[in-house]
Amino acid sequence: PLLIGGATTSRVHTAVKIEPNYPSGQTVYVVDASRAVGVCSNLLSDTLRDEYVSGIKAEYADAREQHEARQSKAVYVPLKQARAHGLKTDWNAYTPPKPNLLGIKELHDYSLSEIARFIDWSPFFQAWELAGRYPKILQDEVVGEEATKLFADAQTMLKQIIAEKWLTANAVFGLFPANTVDSDDIEIYRDETRSTPLMTWHNLRQQNKKPDNIPNFCLADYIAPRGVADYLGGFAVTTGIGIDARVAEFEKNNDDYSAILLKSLADRLAEAFAELLHARVRREFWGYAADEGLNNDDLIAEKYRGIRPAPGYPACPEHSEKGSLFAMLDAPNRAGITITDSYAMLPTAAVSGFYFSHPQAKYFATGKIDRDQVASYAERKGWDIETAERWLAPVLSY
Repeated sequence: PLLIGGATTSRVHTAVKIEPNYPSGQTVYVVDASRAVGVCSNLLSDTLRDEYVSGIKAEYADAREQHEARQSKAVYVPLKQARAHGLKTDWNAYTPPKPNLLGIKELHDYSLSEIARFIDWSPFFQAWELAGRYPKILQDEVVGEEATKLFADAQTMLKQIIAEKWLTANAVFGLFPANTVDSDDIEIYRDETRSTPLMTWHNLRQQNKKPDNIPNFCLADYIAPRGVADYLGGFAVTTGIGIDARVAEFEKNNDDYSAILLKSLADRLAEAFAELLHARVRREFWGYAADEGLNNDDLIAEKYRGIRPAPGYPACPEHSEKGSLFAMLDAPNRAGITITDSYAMLPTAAVSGFYFSHPQAKYFATGKIDRDQVASYAERKGWDIETAERWLAPVLSY
């Protein structure tokens, strides 16, 4: 069997793109690692397996039919038209804020107790398949008792993690001059001369037909064109250094619950570290929101100015740009975070992405793209069409 999961996959993607191309075994979309045990139990059971597999196959067949029906109704505009319909900013009337710090900064062995104050606990419970928002979930009639027990265990382990320094938190970030080029790409420069690009960040644009009052968004719309001094940030954080030895110790003692709990907490700490660092960037290192006074609930609700999109997520779904980001930041040497050939981060309790300060910047999904944008992207990346289609497979409209 082939189990597929992770934040950038989905049940529909598994049903449409993966299962039909894996005939030698059953493919199952697993929404979270904590559910893998139940899936494997069903697949191993002599009494449950056949009914479970047939149910999965029927579910995926329905998903493919629904997907095809939606695709047949979708209307895509030419890339040139989508670009003309992008977000418009009057750059003569808006002055992008210059960062207080230009260049790269490292943060080593950051305080875990400080990071923990920024944890968003709701996704923690979701990872354990307990539906509800924290703290209301602790009083939920259905899952409240189980959630309370899990939360108590998590608090006990979190105290151990901090007191005994089970994990080390490192970060690297940089704030750089930047400008949009060729409509959809962003050049990030070494210094204010803007003559030496450290990287060119290739982006995708929404290509579905939109009403006149709704733009076809691209992240490049939030950065000024050449001739206007604008800026962009990049970052990579981890709270997973040291986790492998501790997880191995739990697994050696057949304590899978503690191993999974530790991984869950490390992931939450990594997201919390990203939240904390972004707050410091806005208030201190970039300084465009120096008077920001948001509490943790406000931060979770993203009530601040600016965004921090990550390669692989809906606004920039193509993962390979992470390679250029890591090279620009020298993340392996500066923060101890590496990437695999498929651009997964190691340690896995890590977050990376970019910082935007534009007051209109918001998260969006590029959605599906058409052949002309694939050809443009391939040309800008120096790829052939086949390579581009492989990396862009989740967002192809054809």
